[in-house]
Amino acid sequence: MTSTMPDLPQAPGLAAVVERVSAARMLAAVHELARGRYAGRRVGTPGGRAAAAWLAEQLRELGAEVELDSFPVTDVRELYATPVLEWSAGGQALRLEHRRDFVEHLATADSPDPRTAPLAAASEADLRGRWVLAEAGDWARACERAEAHGAAGVLTARGTDAEGWMPKMIAGPATRAVPIIALRTDLHARLADALAAGPVRVTASMPLRQISTDGRNVHARFPHAGGAGSGPRVLLAAHYVGVGDDPGMRFPAAADNASGVAAVLEAARVLTADPATRADLSVAFLDAEETGAWGSAHHAAALPSDTLVINLDGAAQLHQAASVEAGGPAHTLLATLDQAARLTGVPLRAGTMASDNRRYAAVGLAAIGIGVGMPGYQTPAETPDRVEADTLVAAARLLVASVGLLAVQTSV
Repeated sequence: MTSTMPDLPQAPGLAAVVERVSAARMLAAVHELARGRYAGRRVGTPGGRAAAAWLAEQLRELGAEVELDSFPVTDVRELYATPVLEWSAGGQALRLEHRRDFVEHLATADSPDPRTAPLAAASEADLRGRWVLAEAGDWARACERAEAHGAAGVLTARGTDAEGWMPKMIAGPATRAVPIIALRTDLHARLADALAAGPVRVTASMPLRQISTDGRNVHARFPHAGGAGSGPRVLLAAHYVGVGDDPGMRFPAAADNASGVAAVLEAARVLTADPATRADLSVAFLDAEETGAWGSAHHAAALPSDTLVINLDGAAQLHQAASVEAGGPAHTLLATLDQAARLTGVPLRAGTMASDNRRYAAVGLAAIGIGVGMPGYQTPAETPDRVEADTLVAAARLLVASVGLLAVQTSV
């Protein structure tokens, strides 16, 4: 991944340009965005706005014309206190750890005060005032019965990642009328066994509310990279937003998506410094991706129809290949990306990329989403030390080569 590429007849000088990406600069950007002052970069928070301001300044230093574009966002889940879950049975009590043993279900009603009540199986006739243990995979029907009978709330099952974390999300299904708590699968089974053996009492709270706020996209245009008609109109995009810190728990969001932002920023730096990669280049650092890609939805409709979009979501850990999803009239763009991958030695595979690229494709733009690995995804373990320098270099080189090849193809 770090070997020098030969100069290519179809793109004179491009090989040397691609070699100019700096792992050190990208790692510094990742470490900056993962700092505590940004508090996980959730949409609408002071930390998120501070990250947008920092990125705007980086782009201005590259000579870009920068705009901070605000837009409304609704239905953001906000955990405003640490939830509680414990149970007692047979004279023994067990207090559970949030995000390791249990987590908020995104359809939960806000329930800030701990409530103690007996536990009942979802099939029991009398559920009034009791916590209801849903059968695995059947939380919706358990909620219907709990709501109809005035139950205290519902406990359901959810798995963990490979490291034993229950990743955080901040957007989900419509809120139900009762609190819903997701219990680690093995603990859910253990609780069912305890209930089968005798009475169980549960104490739980779930302080999760829905809020409306404002998102803030960072848009940059590089006039020195080419004027109208001087090259292809290319947008490099990455979302800078994260899911935000929990009360008392850091979510650095280094892989998702400080790594992608760092690679896009470095690609823009290299591309705008060399006439060999002349293009009508723009960059979008997007907000509110974690709440349904509101930022790209807001941006996409304002773009010219000939804009070519490359969105990078994750550039932290390259295993066998980078995942690629194409949408809209992206045949030429996809062929160029494939050529760039062969030039840079970055392996690609078709994959699902449910990110901002889909919002651009939905309005008819040629759009490609690229994902290059996110270790620790949306957990406290998503730290800067897990972002691999070689992967950042590979992602940035792929972007530089793609834009350079598009420029060459347009000029011939």
